[in-house]
Amino acid sequence: MQLAIATGVTAVATGLFLAPLSSELDDQAMDRALAIAQTTAVQPGLAHDLTSSPGPSPDGPVQRKAERIRKATGAGYVVVVDERGIRWSHAEPERVGEPVSTDPSRALAGQEVRQIDKGTLGRSARGKVPLRDADGEVVGAVSVGIAYDSVRDRLLGQVPELLAYAGGALGVGVLAALLVSRRLQRQTHDLAFSDISALLAEREAMLHGIREGVVALDHRGRIRLVNDEAQRLLELRPEDTGRPLEEALGHGRTADVLAGRATGTDLLAVRGGRVLLANRMPTDDGGAVATLRDRTELELLGRELDGSRGLIDALRAQDHEHANRMHILLGLLELGLHDEALDYLSEAVGVRRATAEQIAERVHDPLLAALLVGKATVAAERGVALRIAPDSALPDRLVDPRELASVVGNLVDNALDAAAGARDHGHEPWVEVELRACDVTEAGVPVPVPVPVPVPVPVPGEEGGPADGPAGADAAPDGAATGVTLRVADSGPGVPLERRELVFAEGWSTKDPPAHRQRGLGLALVRRLAERHGGSAHVGEAPGGGAEFTVVLPQALQPPRPPETEAETEG
Repeated sequence: MQLAIATGVTAVATGLFLAPLSSELDDQAMDRALAIAQTTAVQPGLAHDLTSSPGPSPDGPVQRKAERIRKATGAGYVVVVDERGIRWSHAEPERVGEPVSTDPSRALAGQEVRQIDKGTLGRSARGKVPLRDADGEVVGAVSVGIAYDSVRDRLLGQVPELLAYAGGALGVGVLAALLVSRRLQRQTHDLAFSDISALLAEREAMLHGIREGVVALDHRGRIRLVNDEAQRLLELRPEDTGRPLEEALGHGRTADVLAGRATGTDLLAVRGGRVLLANRMPTDDGGAVATLRDRTELELLGRELDGSRGLIDALRAQDHEHANRMHILLGLLELGLHDEALDYLSEAVGVRRATAEQIAERVHDPLLAALLVGKATVAAERGVALRIAPDSALPDRLVDPRELASVVGNLVDNALDAAAGARDHGHEPWVEVELRACDVTEAGVPVPVPVPVPVPVPVPGEEGGPADGPAGADAAPDGAATGVTLRVADSGPGVPLERRELVFAEGWSTKDPPAHRQRGLGLALVRRLAERHGGSAHVGEAPGGGAEFTVVLPQALQPPRPPETEAETEG
């Protein structure tokens, strides 16, 4: 196609050049004939010879002067006619005395004529001028002709040179077409136009039909393509196409993974509460294509599986402990030590109940209280003491207990792992959890709410106490706090200062991943959840030398309910 276009353009250009060239050569021939006629008409004595001679003659003075001029200029003919149109000179002497073959009236009327015409000598370029005597009166006319064959010869003589130029231009065009065609074939991998169109249609259908996000970047890091799933996962808009990656996503782990600053396969990233698995493949033009998979549901299932396993471990620990206690109790009874058996049974039941009651007194939300009771059982099985800080006090008006339970579960699990791994350091491992209601200042600093003083629960029937009364911290108001401060400390090795920000990065972990999911998401989700609610999450050093994680959630509590009036209470 390119060769045909180049050849056609060259042919058209050559034709367009030849057309005005032929006309230009005709004009030049007519101008030359007119100039020779004008020169002949002003020859001295020519008009006098025409008027004084008795008649035209093949060897007369007019014929001799005209032939001399014809031979000197190379004209085809030089004809002098009188007022009647009779030739007094001609290239063929026998035609002298005959009337001219073309109309001389315009020249005899005093006008100059230039034209292409056909006469006795064939087609020629002609110039005709009037012949005037000494008084300026027209006494005849001079007609000069240049054979048209000479004009055509000049035109044909220009054609080879013109064709040489045209051939050179065509050769350059053909070479350029071949180079462009070869480059185009390399870029399109020798695909025909119909194949490219079909591939484009298939690509559009595939990209917008698959359930994986696809983001294509150019060599400058600008977004070149985003399919529907990537728009959903990354919260992008169609108009973000063409924008730089950091401008569309902002700075963070997700932008680093897509831009290639974080290397590896199956890299984890958290975007808007979603857990994403990203892979990046560079392209030949310096860009890249990144694929994204939504692992949020799988991660939630993995955490539920971890919770189920923790519950199974807790039940197994309770079963094991219960069997041991039953064996001890059976032995005491068989030995007849009934008082010792009664004391042992009372102590065992009391310790378990005391732990649950201690948690329930300080954490009034049932979901969080149940979580901490279960974690205490697992901690006891692993030889770690899980305790609630004495100044903990959390009212039962959480906005979203499940989110806070997820945060607490992540931090407690990490603390148990750290404390249990540091058992060989010569001290009893422990984990301490503190949950407090707080107000948050404009600077983001939590302001603790005064801790309610627990009110002893009188036993019904005992002296000095009513039969029914408020229990624990419920007897004291929790103030108008709307935020929650969570602190989880452990006796583990702690977190070095240079790694205290790294532990919150997606995908970073010092523990081996389980078979069903990857590590390095728990703390990242904790910080992302805190920041989404306007709070913060950071890690420091516990008083005992371990790690201490602090999470502030400014709007985690609902406003306190108004107190009931006396009439409503009686009603």
